[in-house]
Amino acid sequence: MNAAELPLARIRTDRAADVRSRPGLMASLLTDPATRVLLVHAGSVATRPGPDGRPELTLFGAGEAALRAPGGRLPEGWVFLGYDDADGLPGLAPHETRPEGATPYLARLVPDRDTAVLLRGDRWTPLRDVGVELSARDAGLATAAVALEGWHSRHPRCPRCGGLTRSESGGWGRRGGDDGSEHYPRTDPAVIMAVVDEQDRLLLGHGALWPENRFSTLAGFVEPGESIEHAVRREVREETGVVVGAVEYRGSQPWPFPASLMLGFRATALSTDITVDGLEVTEARWFARLELRAAVRSGAVQLPSRTSIARALIEDWYGSELPEPL
Repeated sequence: MNAAELPLARIRTDRAADVRSRPGLMASLLTDPATRVLLVHAGSVATRPGPDGRPELTLFGAGEAALRAPGGRLPEGWVFLGYDDADGLPGLAPHETRPEGATPYLARLVPDRDTAVLLRGDRWTPLRDVGVELSARDAGLATAAVALEGWHSRHPRCPRCGGLTRSESGGWGRRGGDDGSEHYPRTDPAVIMAVVDEQDRLLLGHGALWPENRFSTLAGFVEPGESIEHAVRREVREETGVVVGAVEYRGSQPWPFPASLMLGFRATALSTDITVDGLEVTEARWFARLELRAAVRSGAVQLPSRTSIARALIEDWYGSELPEPL
């Protein structure tokens, strides 16, 4: 599994954290003709078919974005996402300067998409569905935009004083209106694991709220004061009764629905008897490769989307992409 190419982990922009608090940043970007703006609403982004038929972000100039998605005063409603990355390396070293002419990107946070006027052929597309099809640049921009749009919508008030908060730092922070306290986006770590037994079978479970026949790898949130390895072993045993030994890290991917970081693992099972908890997981099964392939082809098993790290972990175990249903 190539962790750097997981669909929502592909970042090709310079996030430019060093300029987020620059006075007048948003006003200057909104008058810069080079600025490009994506529209985001409730986990979806505006997209259009690209030259090859695959979806790509619809990027507007700042003025057109403001007209097509009206409402919201500065700095509310806008998030600075960064610039085109010149060297392809994360961050900017203290001795470096950012090259002139790099394209700046903003996200326009759209509270009511019915008020936004898209171009003919454009559409609102859930990032969950389209993430794997977007280019690396577009996927990185959209993932950050969806995560921040969700955070802003959930934090209109200060948890300390109860007063209204206001956006600052290019949309990467909020400040309490009464007590002046600073608040920043948080990410919840979650473990997700391909559990494999000594016969090289894969353990998949069915979530209580999932559609019929949907199976995926087991997952759960890391609790306070807990290591990620302990969380892997605890979650597997709590949900299925299976005891896990060795835990091998495979990669991570942001999952902004609403604010998770999925930490992917391959875990070795020390037992195979299954007893599901009946609350989060209602069914769990061991699958050999040919058995899973046949079940997917027939439609008896529906796997998670290719945007998810769960699908990557499953296909990493399988050895290649699994076929689509017939």
